[in-house]
Order: sequence, then structure tokens, then C-alpha cells
Amino acid sequence: MTLLPHIEHRVTIRNFTKEPINQESLDAILEAARLAPSAKNRQPWRFIVVQDSGVRGQIQNAAYNEPHVSSAPVLIAACTTNVDYRMPNGQTSYPIDIATAVAFMMIQAEEEKLGSSIVTTFDETLVKEILSVPHSMRVVMLLALGHAEQRPMRPPRHSADQIISYNHW
Repeated sequence: MTLLPHIEHRVTIRNFTKEPINQESLDAILEAARLAPSAKNRQPWRFIVVQDSGVRGQIQNAAYNEPHVSSAPVLIAACTTNVDYRMPNGQTSYPIDIATAVAFMMIQAEEEKLGSSIVTTFDETLVKEILSVPHSMRVVMLLALGHAEQRPMRPPRHSADQIISYNHW
């Protein structure tokens, strides 16, 4: 199993075809999220899979009309079920836990030959209302999934020596 090629190949996709995602691929992507690590193994997540085009259209409106939100055949709302837990370092755990689970989904999407795009620009109150998310929970991010209409060039990445140091800053 070699993951690095999937990570190197992954780019944000904002143009999706209308081709549906098969259930086996979707199940594998959701399983990757389920298996992701979390602080104290709390697994503070709930994933709402949105395939209905009408609901995706409503969410697109709540996402300030970003077209890829409704053009993707699947949207996954990544929600937290525990907004209060703080790790010993003082940081709230759920943004890290949810981001890790979504990253696992994106890597599995590459394995399934699907494109993905994280969506964080949206009116959370509206999305919660559309998806009937309980008041005390948070919708942390959305993940758009589908077959890429085209794959853009991967943007340049910083070199390793610009971002990695050993033993001190």
C-alpha cells in the first residue's frame, strides 16, 4: 500500500461531472472517516451524506452560491458531536478531529478516482437548519465529492527545507 502518490496527485476539484458516485466508493470514503484517529478516541463526529439535488441546491445558497457545492453529486457535512472537549494543551479538539477525518476521506476519494473539495465558506446556521443538525452541534466543514470534469495543475508546494526543521525552530 502506497499512499504518497495519492497525496501527491490530490488537487482541489471545483468542476464535477454529473456522473454519480457508486455506493461501494462512497462506503469506502465514509469508512476512512470512521477509522480516523481523534483526541482520546472520542470520535466526536457525525457525517451527513447529501445526495438529493434539491438539498444540495439549498446548501449552495447557504454557501454563498459556490457552484461546486451543488454540482458535486455528493456533499458530506462533517459535524461535531462534542464542542466542549479541550485537549491538555488547551486547544479545542473537534476542529482537529474533524479535519483529520475529512483528510482521510479525501485520500480515500483519490483511491476511488474521485475528486474532492473542502468547503468552509457557508452560513452554518442555515446549513444546520437545512440538515436538521441539533442546535448544540456544529457543522465544521463540507466535503464535495464527485468525478472531476478536469483536473487542474497542482499548485506549487513549499520545499521541505522551508517547512521542516529538527530539534528547534
